[in-house]
Amino acid sequence: MYDYKIVEQVTRKKKRLSGVLKKTMVFFAVVFVVMGITISQAFMLAGFCLAGLYFIYGTFCQRDYEYIMENEQLTIDVIYGKKYRRTAHILDLNEMEVTAPNWHQAVAKYKKNGGTEQLKKFDYTSYDDNIPYYTMIIKEDGRKIKLLLDLTEEMLHTMKTQHPEKVYFA
Repeated sequence: MYDYKIVEQVTRKKKRLSGVLKKTMVFFAVVFVVMGITISQAFMLAGFCLAGLYFIYGTFCQRDYEYIMENEQLTIDVIYGKKYRRTAHILDLNEMEVTAPNWHQAVAKYKKNGGTEQLKKFDYTSYDDNIPYYTMIIKEDGRKIKLLLDLTEEMLHTMKTQHPEKVYFA
């Protein structure tokens, strides 16, 4: 077989009101600190807690995903706030049952409201309506899981050449 390594980075679309929420947290943090200076120091704790919450929310609300496909192994990393990386899955592609577009008949039995099999689902898509996402059914640690992924054409074609009976295109 050939040695290959394909890396893809997916940026999750920000939620609609996350900017408004962050600005509201900053506003109230400043108001509470000013009230703590002028009225009573008891308000300072609430101001500092809101400032800490602002930084925690800013870090964990922004997520990027990195798919690394290397020699029959797919690794999915979650990147929080463009700083912190955590490996979510290390998968053997030989354990893959099927990879197909979310609407395809091959994954119909795994759909949430109409399927016959219920699996634990992990969503690593960008939530962009213009990018089609794929459903991958694969075994991890002896149990089947369902992954939602934004796969590139290069990754799909590589998987199709390795496992032609298990991969379907849009």
